[in-house]
Amino acid sequence: MNIVCLDMEGVLVPEIWIAFAEASGIPELKRTTRDEPDYDKLMRWRLGILKEHGLGLKEIQATIAKIDPLPGAKAFLDELRSMTQVIILSDTFEEFAKPLMEKLGWPTIFCNSLEVAPDGEITGFKMRCQQSKLTTVKALQSIGYETIASGDSYNDLGMIQASKAGFLFKSTEKIKADHPELPAYEEFGDLLAAIKAAL
Repeated sequence: MNIVCLDMEGVLVPEIWIAFAEASGIPELKRTTRDEPDYDKLMRWRLGILKEHGLGLKEIQATIAKIDPLPGAKAFLDELRSMTQVIILSDTFEEFAKPLMEKLGWPTIFCNSLEVAPDGEITGFKMRCQQSKLTTVKALQSIGYETIASGDSYNDLGMIQASKAGFLFKSTEKIKADHPELPAYEEFGDLLAAIKAAL
């Protein structure tokens, strides 16, 4: 029994925080898990910037509403889901992901949640579990699944390395150079072929 675990941002859809950085004119918010391996530190830093600028959930959701999946992402996902089970494992939040999941045809996603004040200020965040992607892959393996994983960032390396097959996709030159043992792809067709070969 196989199950494919995919990252969302940078793999299937553009990076939400980069899009919001551009929409809000706050370049510091372009920092992502490609740059900062410590997700907790990254999120606390982001929330501080949002508070400083008086921005909340409503403003981020307005940006997300305009984001479309990466070209070819939905067709890739549709074909993959016709062959095997797929779960998107993301460190994003339920409050961000829903409109993107609709555009991708409602795949299954495991992600986190935000703590939001009545006025819309994002006051905190609740991680589903520690090292959510690696923990989820190990849990799936414990109930009889063999996992195949792909992602682009530091927080994807654990699930990629723990899986029977793992691939970098649209990753950074630094991550690719640091992990030459991991096959790296830029096109959905190539990733699909690699996953098919591993099934």
